[in-house]
Amino acid sequence: MKYYIIAGEASGDMHAANMMKELKKRDSDAYFRVWGGDKMKVEAQELAKHIKETSFMGIFQVVQNLKTIKQNFRFCEQDIEQFQPDVLILIDNSGFNLRIAKYVKQQGLRTKVFYYILPQAWAWKKKRVHTIHQWTDRIFSILPFEPAFYKSYGYDIDFVGHPILDALELRQKDLLPSDEFYSKYELASGKPLIAILPGSRKQEIIGNLSRMLKVIPHFPDHEFIIAGSETIDSELYEQFTKGRVRVAFGATYDILNNAKAALVTSGTATLETALFNVPQVVCYKAGFFTYHILKRIVSIKYICMVNIILDKMAVQELIESDLNEKRLVRELMLTLNGSKRDQILEDYIALRVKLGGTGASERVAELMFEELSKK
Repeated sequence: MKYYIIAGEASGDMHAANMMKELKKRDSDAYFRVWGGDKMKVEAQELAKHIKETSFMGIFQVVQNLKTIKQNFRFCEQDIEQFQPDVLILIDNSGFNLRIAKYVKQQGLRTKVFYYILPQAWAWKKKRVHTIHQWTDRIFSILPFEPAFYKSYGYDIDFVGHPILDALELRQKDLLPSDEFYSKYELASGKPLIAILPGSRKQEIIGNLSRMLKVIPHFPDHEFIIAGSETIDSELYEQFTKGRVRVAFGATYDILNNAKAALVTSGTATLETALFNVPQVVCYKAGFFTYHILKRIVSIKYICMVNIILDKMAVQELIESDLNEKRLVRELMLTLNGSKRDQILEDYIALRVKLGGTGASERVAELMFEELSKK
């Protein structure tokens, strides 16, 4: 069968690639054309667009790049018509993907549409559940509270578990032991490591990294390292670090495996950090206008996925004006020792239980293949 898959950022690229591996086991004739990153590129026969060309974050970034976004829409629509896939699989990225789903259905193409890793309709624009249902044939959820949310609108969806657990399990055997890790990145052995995860998008890094780096002089007995995204040029990090802090690209899991604590930009990385049992402080700086616009339309208590799933402030969130040197230093200190650290680690145990265990990539591939095999 022919698969057309669209992912819009780094975590979607990783989860889509793992799903593709499982689909190949079930479909020996699987042919993939994708919008994604380096991991999807490895699994696919054809890369239509790389996420470096398509990832825009925040209201103003979208406005500034409207021409490019419109061109991407037109290219994608024409590309799907020419490719004529058996199925279109959408990974998150709702602003782009829902329009493409609508186009495919309105054109009457004989292409099934699956949505995997859903838009956060429970956070804002809740009525999008109707749009998602209208333009898709099957919906696959990775968050434990989503089936009940969709059911409240009269729709059934499939909960498959969170694929991040699969990604961690696949990497576990290849993680560097502490002595090799410290040696590779020329870190002082014996000094505890604090990880800095500033995000996988350019706008996130620009908004958060300079603030995160201000804590370093306050922790002279610790080592620091930045988890660099492979989709971002090294020059961007150099603008902020000036060579004073090491940046390790494609090594996020090795970093977390050796870290005692972390500063993390809100996003999928907060879950990854929690699943490595690393106490964290969550950082979010979107910009004054973007933040206040979002504050008016987003209807959730927390921004961090760890806190959303647990429905409590398990890890501290520092948002906009709270993301300052004084608060960062204070909250980071609390994660290193004492009762706050102990409570975070206890909450992480509950989080892992709620996420549903490993096997999400396998389960979603099986359900997709069953659906596609129906006559």
